[in-house]
Amino acid sequence: MKFVIASALMLLAPAFALAQTTAQPAAKSDTKAAAKPAAKPAAKTAAKPAEGKTAAKAPAKSHAKAEPTSSRTQLKSATNQVAAGIIAAEAALSPAELAIAERVHVGRMPCELGAFVTVTADPATPGHFHVEGKGFKYYMSPVATTTGTVRLEDAKGGAVWLQIANKSMLMNQRAGQRLADECMSPEQVVVAEAIKKNPPVSVLDPLPAAK
Repeated sequence: MKFVIASALMLLAPAFALAQTTAQPAAKSDTKAAAKPAAKPAAKTAAKPAEGKTAAKAPAKSHAKAEPTSSRTQLKSATNQVAAGIIAAEAALSPAELAIAERVHVGRMPCELGAFVTVTADPATPGHFHVEGKGFKYYMSPVATTTGTVRLEDAKGGAVWLQIANKSMLMNQRAGQRLADECMSPEQVVVAEAIKKNPPVSVLDPLPAAK
C-alpha cells in the first residue's frame, strides 16, 4: 500500500511543480498589470498639483513685471506734463505784449534788392510769429519799446524785426548786419506814398520867416 501511495506521489510531483511554475508568472503578470494602472493615476494626481502651482506662479510673475512698466509710464507722462507747463509759461505774453502783437503786419512783404520776408502768426501760440526769408527762419515774440516801434525778437537766434509806420527791417544783432531792409506790407505802402506826397517837416529845416 505504501508503495502504491509513494508511486502516486512520484507521478503527481512533476505535475504539481509544473502547475506552480505556470501560476507564478501569471501572478507576477497580474501584479504588474494591477500596479501599472495604480501607478499612472498616482503619477497624474501628483503631476496636477505641480502644474497648478506653475500656473499659479505665472500670473504673479506677469503682475510683478507689469508694475514697473506702469510706474515708468506714469512717471514719463508726469514729466511730459511738467515740461509742457514750463514751455507754456515761458511762451505766455503779458497784456501789453499781446497788444503789440495785434499791430504786427503779416504776409509776404517785398524788400529792397528783390528780397522778401514772410511774417506768419503762430496759431498754436498767440502773439508769436514765424519770420522767414531766403537763408533765414526765426521764431519771434513781441518786446515792449519806449518809442512805440513794433519790435519782435528771437532771443535764441539773435534776430530782431522792427516795424514802423512806413517800413520794416530785419536785423541779426549777433552778426551786426541787416538781413532785409525797406520791407513793406500793403498798409505800409500806403503810408510811404502819403509821406512822399506830404513829407514831414524836419527839425533841421529852417523855420518859415514870420510875416
